[in-house]
Amino acid sequence: MLNWSDLHPGDARPAAAGPAATALLAAALQPDDAVLIAGPHAAELITAAVAQVTSVDLLVRSAPDAEELAEQLDDAKGQVFCGSLDRWVVDETYDVIVALDGLERLVGPDTASFPWVEALDRLRERLRPGGRLLLGATNSFGFERLIQPDITAAIPRDEDWGRDVADRAPAGLKPLLSALDTSDVQTFAVFPSLVEADLALTTVDGFAGVAAARAVASRNEGPVLMDPYRLVLDAAAAGVAFELAPAWYFVIGAEAPAVLPEGVVPEGEGVLLEEHLLMALRCDDQAELRRVIPTYVAWLGASGAGSPDNVILDGTSYRLFGEAQELDVVEHLRRFARRALESGARQPWPAAADPHALTARLAAMAGITVPEQEFTPDEVVRPRGSAEQLTTVARLADELAHASARAILFEGTVSGIRRSLPYRVGHAVLNPARVIRRRLKRVLRKVRR
Repeated sequence: MLNWSDLHPGDARPAAAGPAATALLAAALQPDDAVLIAGPHAAELITAAVAQVTSVDLLVRSAPDAEELAEQLDDAKGQVFCGSLDRWVVDETYDVIVALDGLERLVGPDTASFPWVEALDRLRERLRPGGRLLLGATNSFGFERLIQPDITAAIPRDEDWGRDVADRAPAGLKPLLSALDTSDVQTFAVFPSLVEADLALTTVDGFAGVAAARAVASRNEGPVLMDPYRLVLDAAAAGVAFELAPAWYFVIGAEAPAVLPEGVVPEGEGVLLEEHLLMALRCDDQAELRRVIPTYVAWLGASGAGSPDNVILDGTSYRLFGEAQELDVVEHLRRFARRALESGARQPWPAAADPHALTARLAAMAGITVPEQEFTPDEVVRPRGSAEQLTTVARLADELAHASARAILFEGTVSGIRRSLPYRVGHAVLNPARVIRRRLKRVLRKVRR
């Protein structure tokens, strides 16, 4: 492809990259390996591989990319091949083949049809006995299908030319594993995508689910169909987050840690403090809120520095999940209040519909008084996703209907009392006294004048 670049795309997907990809290469490559990197991979990923092994060959479909990489790797041992995989005829074999971008971008538009399984077999032919394959694959029904409402995403990009259905990776994790046809495979769920692989996990539950939810939410700003953070957490709790991951890594014949990069998922028992407090809000468990909030505030005052979304609660002890956040106590509580409202969680207090009111109520549980603040419409925090907004509207409409019914009942009760005989007798007795009282006031005013 003479007038095309996968490293510097205009209207196309960028090359595979990310901390998880770099960590996978660091774990799987050995110094004496001969490596083939097939497909679009970021230059920094290629440079990291070159620094680790004996030789690295590259197979790319873009002529400008091939020239740029050849110049960049001039001092490295290896070759740069430019062309499609189906036309690549060489005798070289390799200890490791890296295709973390997948197999779909190993051919160009001039290839009429090249089935995914055939492309996989073609790469495997180039593996030496006992060789290792690092393969990426995009999930055609991942979280982004439930998150992104942008209709422009359905408009074909420059690289989305017509392809045969068989040219794409099998849809779903089980069909992919079946196509790999090997038991010697380690599978990672990749978040948030192959081109931004921040995190790769062998299991997506517990704190790993929280880390995955953060990675997905960080890449989905603006309007969404569902709150990305809550969607991933709920899927992790239901045990389906791995199957709904945006992409996967398949490591065949090699070993890698369960979390890539290491150290991003905390170890030990406990629950995220934010989740514990949100559950108390949903269940209207004010006793639990009044028990936890003061101890959390005391921990903040002693040595803590984390908001509820960044703190793990383990019984009665607290510890950080990630980097410290240097905020005062009220700011930590305000951050939780805002995130609770954005999640669309039920609030047991109708008056606490804005962040300031909810913050003041939570702070009062720890004996902290938050100064009154003039309410402005801009302070109203709406749920993050369209689904949560509709749920909130339905809940508020139901509450309004109940309040209206109570008002009608109250008006009927008052009207009935006014029509009753005791009320009319009392009114008749008291009304003359009121008239006399008013007249006496007028006389006294005139006398004083």
